[in-house]
Amino acid sequence: MAETTVAEVMAELAELEDPKTREVNEKHGDDHGVNLSKLRALAKRLKTQQELACRLWETDDTAARLLAILICRPKAFDRDELDAMVREARTPKVHDWLVNYVVKKNPHSEELRLAWSADPDPVVASAGWALTTERVTKKPEGLDLTGLLDVIEAEMKDAPDRLQWAMNHCLAQIGIEHAEHRTRAIDIGERLEVLKDYPTSPGCTSPFAPIWITEMVRRQHDKTVA
Repeated sequence: MAETTVAEVMAELAELEDPKTREVNEKHGDDHGVNLSKLRALAKRLKTQQELACRLWETDDTAARLLAILICRPKAFDRDELDAMVREARTPKVHDWLVNYVVKKNPHSEELRLAWSADPDPVVASAGWALTTERVTKKPEGLDLTGLLDVIEAEMKDAPDRLQWAMNHCLAQIGIEHAEHRTRAIDIGERLEVLKDYPTSPGCTSPFAPIWITEMVRRQHDKTVA
């Protein structure tokens, strides 16, 4: 029964495939052509199906894996399964969704955060940093923020792209959320100049940490005043 369902889902995903969408996605390293709104609509129709999600993941197809992430039960995976999955998730969107929609909701997330942050694979390490950024924002108790800034200061400049992006996000969140570290976070950003020239669409905030921190703090202040 599950095999048939996988075949049916794969056929439906094939029908949703759009060459123009694929062209745009491939510029970002994502090899699929399914509109994400349509993918979410399909997931809503399928509802939560853990067995089907696991079978779809096994196809190694990017659109199928994104769908699997949307219909799985995040807490149903054990630590080793998630570790294997993050190593298999080679496209940026699958990696990001897996970390944000599954790992963050799993009881092993803290254990994985610590293990992944020290991993020699920069893509796996970037998942550890993403989980650290989540803690910086929502549960900073017990984190050594000074130590994190030390590592960022020493390693971010020469880190591979996806790891550098994740470390930069952590730097920005430390500056935004923790006023006592804000001056140092901005100073690190200004000296390292990581993502300083990143092209930013009108109306969007630059990922360059000093600009990002200053803008988000301003917005928080404006909300408080209002």
